[in-house]
Amino acid sequence: MGLGGCIILIAVGAILTFATDWHMRGVNLDVVGVILMAVGLIGIATFSGIARRRRVVVPPTPVVEEEPHHHRGDGYTDGYGV
Repeated sequence: MGLGGCIILIAVGAILTFATDWHMRGVNLDVVGVILMAVGLIGIATFSGIARRRRVVVPPTPVVEEEPHHHRGDGYTDGYGV
């Protein structure tokens, strides 16, 4: 269950607890609503704990060393005039 499902559970639980006047025989809708809200909160805590552990580790970039320029003794360099 994702974050959206947890939020929906909390919303449905709050509606059942605070916004309904229904009376069902054998079922206390206030308790059902509180249970749904608790399950939604536990789901959000679990989801955020898992999401916090997932960290992207970027591997370090390799260091590229350039070859040194070779200088001749007469003032000229080897290569393409560099």
